[in-house]
Amino acid sequence: MSTVSASGSGPQSSLEPLDTAIVRELAKDGRCSFTDLAERVGLSVSAVHQRVRRLEQRGVITRYSAHLDAESVGLPLTAFISLTPIDPAAPDDYPQRLKGIHEIESCYSVAGEESYILLVRVASPAALEDLLRRIREAAKVSTRTTVVLSTPYEGRAPAL
Repeated sequence: MSTVSASGSGPQSSLEPLDTAIVRELAKDGRCSFTDLAERVGLSVSAVHQRVRRLEQRGVITRYSAHLDAESVGLPLTAFISLTPIDPAAPDDYPQRLKGIHEIESCYSVAGEESYILLVRVASPAALEDLLRRIREAAKVSTRTTVVLSTPYEGRAPAL
C-alpha cells in the first residue's frame, strides 16, 4: 500500500518507519522468530508481536509461504502466456474461467493489446502444449507464449 508523495517524486509508504522495517525483515525471512525480528528492528518482542498482528489485521501482511524451487518439484518449464479475447464484446471473466487450472501461478490484468498475462509452470513442452489448449478452450482466447530460458532473480520483496 503506497501513496504518491506531495512532490510527485514517487511512492511514499503509508507505514510507520518501524512497521516498514518489520515488513522488510519478514519479506526477507518469513520464518524469522519474533525474538530475532525484535533484535533486528530494535523493539521488544511484545512490541514486535503487536505490530505484526496489526499489520496482518490491516492486510499489509497477507500470508506467509515457502518459496519452492520449481525445477526441484518437477516443474522446470516456466512461461508467460498473454491472452487476447477472440471476441472483444465477450465478458471480461477470464480469471474466473481459468481459476481451476492449477498450472497458472499468477494472473495479471494488463494494459496493451493483451488483456491478461499468466505466469505458468509445467513439467515439459508437451505439458505446456496441453495447458495452452485447455486455456484456449476455457477462456475462448488467443494466446501468445514466451518461454523463460533462465531466471536471474524472482520473487524479490518490494523496495520499501
